[in-house]
Amino acid sequence: MTQPPEWQRTPLYARHVALGARMVEFGGWEMPVQYRGILHEHQAVRSAAGLFDISHMGEFEVSGRDALAFLQLVMTQDIAAIGVGQSNYALLCRADGGIVDDTFVYHLPGRYLVVVNAANIAGDFAWMQQHSAGFDVTLTDVSATMGMLALQGPQAEAILGEIGGDAALPFHGVAEAHVFGDLPVLIARTGYTGEDGFEIFCATAELERLWDGLLAAGATAGLQPCGLGARDSLRFEACLALYGHEITTATDPYMARLGWVGKLGKGEFIGRAALQQIKAAGASRRLVGFEMIERGIARAEYEIRQVGGAAIGIVTSGMPSPTLGKNLGMGYVPLEFSSEGSEFDVIVRERPVRARVVKMPFYKPKYKK
Repeated sequence: MTQPPEWQRTPLYARHVALGARMVEFGGWEMPVQYRGILHEHQAVRSAAGLFDISHMGEFEVSGRDALAFLQLVMTQDIAAIGVGQSNYALLCRADGGIVDDTFVYHLPGRYLVVVNAANIAGDFAWMQQHSAGFDVTLTDVSATMGMLALQGPQAEAILGEIGGDAALPFHGVAEAHVFGDLPVLIARTGYTGEDGFEIFCATAELERLWDGLLAAGATAGLQPCGLGARDSLRFEACLALYGHEITTATDPYMARLGWVGKLGKGEFIGRAALQQIKAAGASRRLVGFEMIERGIARAEYEIRQVGGAAIGIVTSGMPSPTLGKNLGMGYVPLEFSSEGSEFDVIVRERPVRARVVKMPFYKPKYKK
């Protein structure tokens, strides 16, 4: 495949090609969508372990006397509640409550590390810089020098132990460590698959060594390299939001079922006043999960209609669930259609196909808490 000049590549590009990965564009990056097959990789993570190159994602370091106060202003989450060695999910919101991006914030000794979505790196950094005026804070984009791998699945803990990593980290814990005896890394018990697992950060110059070492250490445990296809199907079953699908600047945390991330009682932050109003009034639309009860597969951007009637919503994500063996989807509908058991039609190839609202998440996460 010839790389268009605007596509970026992670340091593991040659490794992916050598392993036979099919490469695709994602968020401006040329990334592996699959190796042996999405279904195979999905099942490997659910039953054993998978290794993902997620070095396309962005990382910002935030330090300085006012680092906490600054993050409290720009994040919806209560950053003060994230102790050193801990991390949590957080949102950047506009003044009107629309979601700029979803992030993960890691509290390290003397600094914070904020991980953002690949397609939003430049926009998020500019947004945060814009709101840093008046704070004694240093905001540094370290995306180009920091690599990131995700080791996910029930065998992840054992595999990490094989290379000398601290597999005893608590859920959402993060620690500086060394693997292979001399390779400095950050290890966090976080992930995006609904399984127990770890995200491991290292210098981009050391990423090939980390990738190769993990694959070798996990060979007998069934560790498989995994691409974006399995990453999407795994997060979908666990009903984890994907930016650009379930969440955008046109969605707010309450309609996206992320109200728990908006800590209205922590004090002032960007979007707080709007979110207070939205919470008080109640969201008019809501993200729901649904099962196709007639033959058909829902896909992103398919129209949702009232049974025999007018358009009422849109599908954000949909696919056959590899684990559950059902055609499932997520989408936004008016509140009156959001209760479990409600039915509506999804327009599949110009044909209405009946669907029924079901409980979320579709797959119960197996985090080690």
